[in-house]
Amino acid sequence: MKPKRCRKIPFKTTDQNQLTILPPSLDELIEPNHMVRFINAIIDKMDIDFLIKEYKGGGRAAYHPRMLLKVVIYAYTQKIFTSRQIAKALRENIHFMWLSGNSRPDFRTINRFRSSRLKGKIEEVFTYVVEQLLELGYIELNDLFIDGSKFQANANKYKAVWKKNVDRYQRVLQEKLKELLKKIDNENDLENRLYGNKDLGELGEDVTLSSHQIEQIVDILNERLKKEPDNKELKRAKNKIEKDYLPRQRKYEKQRKLLNGRNSYSQTDPDATFMSKKRDHHNNTDLLPSYNVQVGSENQFIVNYTINQNANDSVLLKPFMESYKRCYGRQPNRVIGDAGYGSEENYAYLESEGVEAYIKYSSYYKEQKKSYKENPFLIDNMRYDPELDRYECPAGRYLEYVGEQENVTSTGFKVKHRIYRSESCEGCVLKEKCYKGQTARVVRVNVMLNDYKKQVRSRLNTEEGRKLISKRGSEIETIFGQIKHNLGIRGFLLRGLEKVKTEFGIIAVAYNLKGGCCMGGRN
Repeated sequence: MKPKRCRKIPFKTTDQNQLTILPPSLDELIEPNHMVRFINAIIDKMDIDFLIKEYKGGGRAAYHPRMLLKVVIYAYTQKIFTSRQIAKALRENIHFMWLSGNSRPDFRTINRFRSSRLKGKIEEVFTYVVEQLLELGYIELNDLFIDGSKFQANANKYKAVWKKNVDRYQRVLQEKLKELLKKIDNENDLENRLYGNKDLGELGEDVTLSSHQIEQIVDILNERLKKEPDNKELKRAKNKIEKDYLPRQRKYEKQRKLLNGRNSYSQTDPDATFMSKKRDHHNNTDLLPSYNVQVGSENQFIVNYTINQNANDSVLLKPFMESYKRCYGRQPNRVIGDAGYGSEENYAYLESEGVEAYIKYSSYYKEQKKSYKENPFLIDNMRYDPELDRYECPAGRYLEYVGEQENVTSTGFKVKHRIYRSESCEGCVLKEKCYKGQTARVVRVNVMLNDYKKQVRSRLNTEEGRKLISKRGSEIETIFGQIKHNLGIRGFLLRGLEKVKTEFGIIAVAYNLKGGCCMGGRN
């Protein structure tokens, strides 16, 4: 048997010093159907006068905003988010080099453009991109699938300011201040100069002294000290008020202004609100400084978004729809959402705008259960007499109409309930099953909401309704999944509401252009 002959292993030569007659163009190195070409073509068509107006004439030549916009958007599609990483890519990545025309703005220029130049302008870029997707036939702006998700703010979770604490600290301060004032002579003189002709009965016994009024108190005490320079008690009181109580009151007033009706904010980003966020798949939650991002989609493209400081989705539908209308000059034909948006106020608003609501309400699934439908003690299942305006309970007794109750929501919407009270529940053999209270049973009926529920049920129970509700999961959840998991964006880099709006606007534009490219936009 012949021994195996060792053959030479061939390797391709690598000559780093090889010269070429003509250096290759960057354009030759970019694939014809690469995403960077699609982004370049879309942004090249856009009128950017609104961005150019942000620049002042004269001085050193600035990097062109069109180039910077292309670079920032493309960077987000490649999961490159920080200004230093983008600046590094401009030096090392041929796609960034081609897109920028071999320009190399530093990280400060990129950060200034993103956080300042684009602030308040990104909505126009986003709307333009959506209109391009409409032209390409990828969307129709007929259906709007809406949902919200919380994104963590770039803020310290251990530096929270809570409204309940501000209220408590201010209340204690006011009590101490008023107690100190009582110890000072001529208290009546102080009250007259602070409150004028109004007595405490008109003002309310729990009237809060503002920082301005405390300053007036200090001025009054200084006047008295000129007349009584040896009054040590008065001097101590004045110093306590001026150096302790007054700065604290100013601090609490500033905190209340920053809260602006919220229950909390972070000291490192005062626009961020502490919201409950899921920590894991076991429904464990953490309170973290966050923003509530509302997104509307069609065909898995983002067609609208808003950034909010309120964790409650229900109150955010109306401003979201107003934002949509402002962008496109009209409303969609149908809105599809989960039970978080199912309120009388939202149904009434959508009806007034001529939009069909495919939005479940909180008790929708509960009402589908057999136990609910067969429960005779629920007001929805009792026999109603419209002529006498009363309900008949399973025991044959009547719940008579006794009046109306009107409540006003946090947004100012008026909700009316009709009140029905049983004539008597004494001696009723079914009372234990029906009602646990000691007095006669009282129920509240929201007639308008019941009418809206009936309309929504009829829509959702159609074949088209079931199809839309089923589609909602893949529509909107896909977007949040792509952004949070695939792009790795679970929180914001910038601080402040306006800058966060800009940052998510860039994310939305990048997401849409990446999706448009994948659906055939390369061609």
